[in-house]
Amino acid sequence: MSDRLHPRLLAQVHPGIRLPAYDRHAHGIGIVHLGIGAFHRAHQAVYLDEVLALAGGHWRILAVSVRSGAVREQLHPQDCLYTVVERSAASARYRIIGSVADVLVASANLTAVIAAMVRPATELITLTITEKGYCRSAAGGLDLNHRDIVHDLAHPEHPRGALGLLAMALRQRWRLAAAPPTLLCCDNLPENGAVLKRVLLEYAQHVEAALAAWIEREVLCPSTMVDRIVPATTADDLAIGAHAIGLNDLGLVKTEPFTQWVIEDRFAGARPDFAVAGVQLVSDVRPFESAKLRLLNGSHSTLAYLGSLAGLSFVHEAIAEPDFLALLQHLMHSELAPTLARSPDLDLVAYQAALLQRFANPALQHRLRQIAMDGSQKLPQRLLEPLRARLRAGQPFAVLALVIAAWMRYALGRDEAGAEYEVDDPLAARLAAIAGMRGAGAGAVQLTAAFLQLSEVFGEDLPRNPIVVTAVSRQLQRLLTHGARAAVRSVLAELRIEQ
Repeated sequence: MSDRLHPRLLAQVHPGIRLPAYDRHAHGIGIVHLGIGAFHRAHQAVYLDEVLALAGGHWRILAVSVRSGAVREQLHPQDCLYTVVERSAASARYRIIGSVADVLVASANLTAVIAAMVRPATELITLTITEKGYCRSAAGGLDLNHRDIVHDLAHPEHPRGALGLLAMALRQRWRLAAAPPTLLCCDNLPENGAVLKRVLLEYAQHVEAALAAWIEREVLCPSTMVDRIVPATTADDLAIGAHAIGLNDLGLVKTEPFTQWVIEDRFAGARPDFAVAGVQLVSDVRPFESAKLRLLNGSHSTLAYLGSLAGLSFVHEAIAEPDFLALLQHLMHSELAPTLARSPDLDLVAYQAALLQRFANPALQHRLRQIAMDGSQKLPQRLLEPLRARLRAGQPFAVLALVIAAWMRYALGRDEAGAEYEVDDPLAARLAAIAGMRGAGAGAVQLTAAFLQLSEVFGEDLPRNPIVVTAVSRQLQRLLTHGARAAVRSVLAELRIEQ
């Protein structure tokens, strides 16, 4: 059994493993990050590690887990060092990251978390709390009925959600007449900075109107686009990593070689020298975020639902099937890319080709079920907004209809072999109620109508559009009757696409 990764044992790390190229303790903490999951550790923290090595500055990260103590248990005994392994079909490159200074759990140490967010030295508060963490309503504003919002507005000094934490910290900074931080959302939401500002303002209005006015006037929330595929780490990954580096690392994360971070260059105060680490600072993030949300994330969801129904486990398995590949190529080229605004900084044809190569990487072992979770939160921006664009333009949407139907079929909680599985989704109880209709004999038309009544997913417009209702129910019937592979072949035949 190897020793646990720790700064005092770095001399034992095997040759060829990249170590932090700076004295960690010579750099202060300038960033508080909410949501210290695998993605943050494989993406933003890696960029900050590069910034510290190349440009220095007080830009280490105090990471905050809002509820769970799991990541703190992984990292704290290691003085918050951890390994990122970049895997391709040809190689695996290991790198130990030192940019995380500490991990706190808000539910256990609220006072320290708020104090860190209030410190004048904290210039940035960044977030990766997933789409559901913003507690949005169907209309896109704050969901006042969300259990976290109900709790936090009733107990503003003891928040348990990210918005409550932000509001509490900003209120203290405002009362101290301290400079505002920049809030940087790094989640997959269109115009994510504007989304964060809107829900935070609505929350603050219910706390104190003057606080909301200060946030609206002083706090900046630049939009960002983040792109890197980060599958869940397995026990096998940890064992392989221990052998590769010579020490046990319970915080190891795996990812692909590709990485991208685009930030709207609009900050309230100081910021790291992001550009030295390869971050793109731009005036308008929207072309990048729309392309990523629709082409990458939309394609991922397509493979997740159709592939899972077909009995597949991993992204690379799904993309290896000629029918699925042909369907995805048509979806990207003919139904998604035409809905995107053109930008001279973004080659959409090259981007699509690169995505297909990334999806085919067998070393990532990216599970379809991981992508499939929280579908009710992901579907609107990934697939339903492109659908609306196609409708406005009077253009066909056969593959989009199939993928929407595949989400509905997946949400029934039973695969084509009859095996049950958990539908991991904020609307799980309501989805289970609809699935119960299937057991009572409901067919595709009734099920489609029931799913479309989920207004927080489909809005008020799509359920009233007979073209959408007919197209989706037709594809759901195919999936229920013939299965995912046969449904894909039927759509390809109708589109006259040869594999």
